[in-house]
Amino acid sequence: MEPDVLATRAAYDLVADRYADLLRFELDGLPLERALLGALAELARSNDAGPLVDVGCGPGRITAHLASLGVPVRGIDPSPGMIAAARRDHPSLAFEVGSMERLDLADRSAAGILAWYSLIHIPPPRLEAVLAEFSCVLVPDGPLLLAFQAGNEKRRITEAYSSRVSLDAYRLDPAVLTEMLSRHGFALVSSTRREPREGEKTAQAFLLASRR
Repeated sequence: MEPDVLATRAAYDLVADRYADLLRFELDGLPLERALLGALAELARSNDAGPLVDVGCGPGRITAHLASLGVPVRGIDPSPGMIAAARRDHPSLAFEVGSMERLDLADRSAAGILAWYSLIHIPPPRLEAVLAEFSCVLVPDGPLLLAFQAGNEKRRITEAYSSRVSLDAYRLDPAVLTEMLSRHGFALVSSTRREPREGEKTAQAFLLASRR
């Protein structure tokens, strides 16, 4: 396992319970995000071809929201602590420890994929491999929704959720990611930008694409 993956896993293991508690109801105040997740769920449901996969699901709050929209869903995260929190808070849903760079999924088995702020810890040179993996496991016309902070910089995080941590995070350029998606068989459906809310330092970006 790559050293940065181990660092990310260790950091999220450390903050898992506090993260789950603090963000449990965050989606209630984010109507744009709920609309995009609703579009993802509807597109995945129309495929009738397996589960929608929440990659980097954390404590499962977004996974549970998708399930409430009537779509079969499962969550995958590299952090055992986050998966433990997800299983505790959402016992009726399926969660497992895994890597987005090597998904334990058959080709063409996912009706859709969500990567909700989970690409931000992947070094940019490895993003191509992640998108290639997404492309392999998605069914034709399967939707992919990416959420991330817009920008073009690397940040070092040393404190999160009142705990000392050590991991890197990347702000990503939507135009660059759009080009990567095209190279890996995706057609862009929508590119959405939300300006920062109070407490946010940068705009938030959302790319919805379809596997050709």
